[in-house]
Amino acid sequence: MSNPIARADDLHLTLGSAAGPVNVLRGVSLTLAPGESVGLVGPSGSGKTTLMMLLAGLERPSRGRVVVDGTDLASLGEDGLARFRRKTIGIVFQSFHLVPTMTALENVAIPLELAGRRDAFAAAREGIARVGLEERLLHYPAQLSGGEQQRVAIARAFVAGPKLLLADEPTGNLDGATGRRVMELLFHLRAEHGTALLLITHDAELARSCDRVVGLADGRVAGDDAILSALAHFGRA
Repeated sequence: MSNPIARADDLHLTLGSAAGPVNVLRGVSLTLAPGESVGLVGPSGSGKTTLMMLLAGLERPSRGRVVVDGTDLASLGEDGLARFRRKTIGIVFQSFHLVPTMTALENVAIPLELAGRRDAFAAAREGIARVGLEERLLHYPAQLSGGEQQRVAIARAFVAGPKLLLADEPTGNLDGATGRRVMELLFHLRAEHGTALLLITHDAELARSCDRVVGLADGRVAGDDAILSALAHFGRA
């Protein structure tokens, strides 16, 4: 693959515990092409969220290298990583992670304000309109349904035009019908923006909606048989 938007090379992460060192990742390598969507599957504890955190620069590997949009994340300090994330990486979490004391408009404007954009609120207003919540601009998270909160989170993730979107079980807290609508929106915006997507999911149907599926097991990239086994375990293979 030439010029990937994201590349993980031989990632290892070892954490200490009362019982001794725990090897969370054991030599994971992965590439994402610009605009490509990858479904990441595997059992709980296989290292999926940890891999996402490393790709976002929210954790540092014990060994190995992460390169996103041509930048080696190891070369950046914490402030540099924060600035890099704001302009390059969007993140959508299962639990929304909206600021409860801020309106939908303010939540979406946060990354733009931090980036010093003078048009932060105008751009946030447009982003909210694109996820169909223009009538909820001034509502607080507690006044929104779960699906509406996730749509606000998606608007926030896309508002700065990221090249890479990391989504960790974005439908995990939603009912089936709402989850499907949210994912239709996410895939639509991803295609519209040409954004690469790494989607962590336990939903086999969602995983198969991506360009390819990658499985993790015991901190390692799994083979095809293990991927199929993981999808079957989720009950939708």
